[in-house]
Amino acid sequence: MSGSIPFYQKHHLHYDRGYRSKETQSKVSQYQASSRYSASGSASAATRSRGLNVSSHSGLEESRLSPSPKRAKPTYLAVDKDNQIIGYVVPIFRGSQEFATGLSDTEEARVRDTAAYMARRDLFTSGLEMERSELISRKETMRESAERITLNKRIHEHEEHFKRMNEDSLMHAPEFVIKPRSHTVWEKQCVRLHCTVSGWPDPRVVWYKNNVALDPLANPGKYKIESRYSVHSLEINKCDFDDTAQYRVSAMNSQGELSAFASVVVKRFKGEMDEFLPAPRRAITEVGPVSEYGITFQTHIVDKFGVSFGREGETMSLGCTVIIYPALHRYQPEVEWYRDDVLLSPSKWTHMHWSGDRATLTLTHLNKEDEGLYTLRVTTKSGYETYSAYVFVRDADAEVEGAPAAPLDVRCLDANKDYIIVAWKQPAVDGGSSILGYFVDRCEVGTTHWIQCNDTPVKFARFPVTGLVEGRSYIFRVRAVNKSGISRPSRVSEPVAAMDPADRARMRGTSAPWTGQIIVTEEEPAEGIVPSKPCDLQVTEATKNYVVLSWKPPGEKGLEGVMYYVEKCVSGTDSWQRVNTEIPVKSPRFALFDLAEGKAYRFRVRCCNSAGVGEPSDPTEATTVGDKLDIPSAPGKVIPTRNTDTSVVVSWEASCNAKELVGYYIEGSIVGSNVWEPCNNKPVNVTRFICHGLITGEKYVFRVRAVNAAGISQFSQESEAVEVKAAIGGGILHASPAPPYGITVLECVRDSMVLAWKQPTFIGGADITGYFVDYREVIDGVPGKWHEANIKAVSERAYRVSDLKENKKYQFQVRAANMAGVGIPSLPSNTFLCEEWTIAVPGPPHDLQIREARNDSLVLLWKPPVYQGRDPVNGFYVDIKEADAPEEAWRGVNTKALEKTYTKIKDLKEGEKYVFRVRAQNKAGVGKVSDVTEPVPALTKPGTKEIVVDVDDDGVISLNFECGNMTPDSKFVWSKNYEDITDTSRLTTETKGTKSKVVFNRPGEEDIGVYSCLVTHTDGASSSYTLSEEELKRLLEISHDHKFPIIPLKSDLAVELLEKGRVRFWLQAEKISNNGKVDYVFNDNVVSQGEKYKMNFDKNTGVIEMTMESLTPADEGTYTFQMQDGKATNQSSLVLIGDVFKQLQKESEFQRKEYFRKQGPHFIEYLSWEVTPECCVVLKCKVGNMKKETSALWHKDRHQIKVDEHLGFAEGVLKLEIAQISKKDAGVYEVILKDDRGQDTSTLNLTDQGFKDLMNEVFSVIANSSTPLKITSTDEGIRLYTFVSYYNDLLQVTWHYKDSAIAFSDRIKSGVVGEQLWLQITEPTEKDMGKYAIEFYDGKGGLRRTVDLSGQAFDDAFAEFQRLKAAAIAERNRARVAGGLPDVVTIQEGKALNLTCNISGNPVPEVTWLKNDREITSDEHCILKFESGKFASFTITGVNTSDSGKYSILVKNKYGTESGDFTVSVFIPEEAGGKKK
Repeated sequence: MSGSIPFYQKHHLHYDRGYRSKETQSKVSQYQASSRYSASGSASAATRSRGLNVSSHSGLEESRLSPSPKRAKPTYLAVDKDNQIIGYVVPIFRGSQEFATGLSDTEEARVRDTAAYMARRDLFTSGLEMERSELISRKETMRESAERITLNKRIHEHEEHFKRMNEDSLMHAPEFVIKPRSHTVWEKQCVRLHCTVSGWPDPRVVWYKNNVALDPLANPGKYKIESRYSVHSLEINKCDFDDTAQYRVSAMNSQGELSAFASVVVKRFKGEMDEFLPAPRRAITEVGPVSEYGITFQTHIVDKFGVSFGREGETMSLGCTVIIYPALHRYQPEVEWYRDDVLLSPSKWTHMHWSGDRATLTLTHLNKEDEGLYTLRVTTKSGYETYSAYVFVRDADAEVEGAPAAPLDVRCLDANKDYIIVAWKQPAVDGGSSILGYFVDRCEVGTTHWIQCNDTPVKFARFPVTGLVEGRSYIFRVRAVNKSGISRPSRVSEPVAAMDPADRARMRGTSAPWTGQIIVTEEEPAEGIVPSKPCDLQVTEATKNYVVLSWKPPGEKGLEGVMYYVEKCVSGTDSWQRVNTEIPVKSPRFALFDLAEGKAYRFRVRCCNSAGVGEPSDPTEATTVGDKLDIPSAPGKVIPTRNTDTSVVVSWEASCNAKELVGYYIEGSIVGSNVWEPCNNKPVNVTRFICHGLITGEKYVFRVRAVNAAGISQFSQESEAVEVKAAIGGGILHASPAPPYGITVLECVRDSMVLAWKQPTFIGGADITGYFVDYREVIDGVPGKWHEANIKAVSERAYRVSDLKENKKYQFQVRAANMAGVGIPSLPSNTFLCEEWTIAVPGPPHDLQIREARNDSLVLLWKPPVYQGRDPVNGFYVDIKEADAPEEAWRGVNTKALEKTYTKIKDLKEGEKYVFRVRAQNKAGVGKVSDVTEPVPALTKPGTKEIVVDVDDDGVISLNFECGNMTPDSKFVWSKNYEDITDTSRLTTETKGTKSKVVFNRPGEEDIGVYSCLVTHTDGASSSYTLSEEELKRLLEISHDHKFPIIPLKSDLAVELLEKGRVRFWLQAEKISNNGKVDYVFNDNVVSQGEKYKMNFDKNTGVIEMTMESLTPADEGTYTFQMQDGKATNQSSLVLIGDVFKQLQKESEFQRKEYFRKQGPHFIEYLSWEVTPECCVVLKCKVGNMKKETSALWHKDRHQIKVDEHLGFAEGVLKLEIAQISKKDAGVYEVILKDDRGQDTSTLNLTDQGFKDLMNEVFSVIANSSTPLKITSTDEGIRLYTFVSYYNDLLQVTWHYKDSAIAFSDRIKSGVVGEQLWLQITEPTEKDMGKYAIEFYDGKGGLRRTVDLSGQAFDDAFAEFQRLKAAAIAERNRARVAGGLPDVVTIQEGKALNLTCNISGNPVPEVTWLKNDREITSDEHCILKFESGKFASFTITGVNTSDSGKYSILVKNKYGTESGDFTVSVFIPEEAGGKKK
């Protein structure tokens, strides 16, 4: 019973200096002034360490020194239920940093003899005597205890000061620098335990086996004990099964004693019993074979019980006769019974009896819980003997045919005041149909009334029972149910009370065996302090029915009556709800019920006491309510092995990744019967089981299932058939592997050698699990005895054999092991000398393997040399030759050293057999060659397939490999860069049947490499796939497309205007199924079919459209079509904001108006102009929907123009021609169509820029009509000219000479004559030679005509100019009659005739008059005059008829002659009158 008291009695204040009593203060002052604690006591104080402080205040001294209180005082002794002292209890205060430990009796006695101990005893005795009358309360007693501990601390510090100054401080108790290590060895092997011990004086070391001192002399050759330089060792030679024990090494000197422990487990290669029995419970303290009677007992167990079979409800007795020699009267050995290595105690189910020579165990009422391996252990003073056999318990007959068997092992996992969690194991027999669930029943202890706890069956093998009465005890049972009925109830559980665990612990008290340790309790609680938050809150168990929380109390101790409130919160919210609203819980564990399955919750806890409720703890992570435990996967390959005439050893591969595995059920069936019987009715938690009770000579097949709380797995594959027959002389052939071969040395140092060997040609009935190496020394050619080099099997085909002797010769042999056992050893190797290699180059590579053999290539793998040489290995060279070629045919595969330990060899000849070898190099050079591989043909075997990369619909990238020639033992082995894949977080391997794949969990650059897959137990089926950076990028793009598939679009979302200005949004998908759907979104809001929006989705064409009658300012924004077709999604958006939206809205309104406009006469093409090639301007428009009554009116500047042309409505074109356009034609032209349906107007603005554009077009036509620029000559000079079809006064032209505009002058002029445009160069000279151009301006690029006036062209033009100039001069200066002479002159006779004419010419011409072509001269009748060189006159003073005739004037100079003719007709007046009459 602990010395602690209830919290409500602990209301004292914390210790403080002010609470010291006067007496205690006096003792402190006495101590400070005392000099008794000098160096004389320091040596003994050094042996106590801090344990002295504890022992001096033990409960024993309290009872001797403390005054008798008026009420019960707490004890500081820890006692068991029989009031036997088992330890001490020391309260630890917040301010104390003491470390408490226990003292043995001898140490305590030694301490009491020291001066320091005597001084303290006198001091405290006198002090306590003075206080006996004053300290009457619990508070004062505890306060004085604190005073003493503080005082002891100061004493200890004072003594430590003198210890450091005393030479005896070098002495110290023994300490283990290196403790002995536990070993597991095979029978007949040797094992050595060693340790290193320090201490002064040198400790004496003794070895114990099961607490019995070992004496090497009593067992010569068995034990060897050595001690050298503080290193102590125990060597056990040729271990047998009896050497399985706990070994203790004890070191002792004058300063103390210390022990260390190590276990040795000796295993057998084969045999029925591999289970290890526990060590004896009672220690044997005597040394050697001498008992308390001085004799050695020999124990023999005879008349043994064998493998037994029983049925539920029956009674079974197991017994053995025990013969102990010599027989002593009334000597009773210790007899113990074990089931599955668990010690059995007498109960209502098990009765034990010892009659003096026979031990009997009676199982009064068999249940499946009683099945197991039963062991009888008989222990005497001289040792112990054991015997074991298995007991099988079959199910009782079901009460209802087809009902399942009863569950078993019902127990309580957790108990609180308002719930108890019950767990059980599922039965092996389901009655022929799967178990639907289980019913849990409860019964209050003391009654016989059973109550069913759940209304519906639960499948999970755990169930929280609620609705209990606090403080009452209950027992439980479970029943299974299937479609046929309900099973018998299970065996009832042990009683358990429904109460808070804290209350249960307080009622049960503290009971523990004597350990010599001090039990530390918490300090006294403090008043008025609100506790802080709990820590380490976690969800320890979560199912769909309940969640269990656990946490640690707040860090600071001493808080009054701490209890807890639990709060929950639905994940994603911040609404916390208190679960236990009424009463807080006392224990740091709580189960929550009534949680919604599938929802995620977070939890937190608050501490509370009388001072208030503290802050909440940190919340847990979100926990989803549901069964987190999965049903285990089916076990792997099952291998049966013959054992006896009625039993078979069945081995299997454990379930992969099974959590909380309970065990396995094994079933057997006679071949052909198809009737399966359970081999065990209680799950076994090993992977090897002996199935008994079989029929001799029959062939059986077996299968296995795994069990955990979630349920029972699927059956494994059936094993091969095995005949039930004793294994001796008739075991299964080739069950164990054939021997390895080709043993070579990879490295050799002074005391060890590294061996390598080749895999056996036949691996047996299962995969090889490891190898065992043996060695023997060869002296003068004579081999010695074999020794085992390794205790634990090595998985690699290389091993370092240690503890060899330098310069000695050795031979080696290797054995392979699998599930069936260890095979026979290989032939002894060659003899190797153990001497250190000193060569500079590396040793040979080893373990060469061939993979992926194809018609033209293969992959070679190897392991680097163990011996590196002087420098590290930096590369490898591979050699190749044909298998039947001579040694000289070796040739290198690579010229540059390979860094990796694999390579792909290409360009092989199909069908040819090749062998390979590898050499390593370092800085010193190329090392030894490896062993040559076996010949391998370059041949692709039938059915060979390659690794295929695949990206599924979820975007998961995987490498897939299929093998068509697998065997039942075959397995897929994946590797990266031909090394085992250790990082399983990046890859997941899945295998189903003949297909296997590796799934990339998070594809990234870390996954780049060569992936290969090898199928075991085949003829080398393998393949590889290189994942490069480019390939990874490509696969990631495909993965993204598959993971987030996109519906392909033929066109993105677009907008167009329909009739009446309606707006159509549309897109077209390439392909979409009938399950496709579309969401129409405007500004993140989904819109639906209605008055404003009209939607249409044509799934045949993939056209998706939405129409609107018109656009308003509220329709400005983003339009999105969101499509979904299964997993595939896509969306397309169109942003209509700002100017884009306004333009669309404006266009929509325009189209709307256009629609209504076109209902009457309207313009199809509005008024426009064109210029004809004749430079005629035509104003035209195209009209429609016209009828006879429709009128068309032309206006210019709002004034009607009368057009004589008839309107051609049939053609639908109206025209107005302007023949010669000029500035006066500028203006605004308008055409109005009108009838009873309405009117339409078209306007054309030909002012300002409009008129300029028109004229520019006219100018362009004129320019294009211009002829090439030509050269002509005149009498004035040279003229350049071009003709146009029409000239307009507004036409702008520019003349250029040598690309520069010509500055006009009197000598160079331009002009227009009609349609001719010319440039006149007067009096040209050679300076005027060059290229001339005329440029027409049309408002655009213009048009330029050019001519080259140089060379011959100039010469010809200039010569013509000179000619014309001379001709012009001559023409200008020649004699000529300028005028004045009439053609006919009629004159009356007698009248005077006077004619005058102008004469020109230079020089002055000569004038000659002629009459009838005869020259006449001047006389009186005819006076001829020529005056001033200009005027010539002809005068006849009186004419007569003779003067009639033809007259001529002839003028002549050097430039020419000209004449003027006239006729004179003279009439007589009478004649004239007659004529008139």
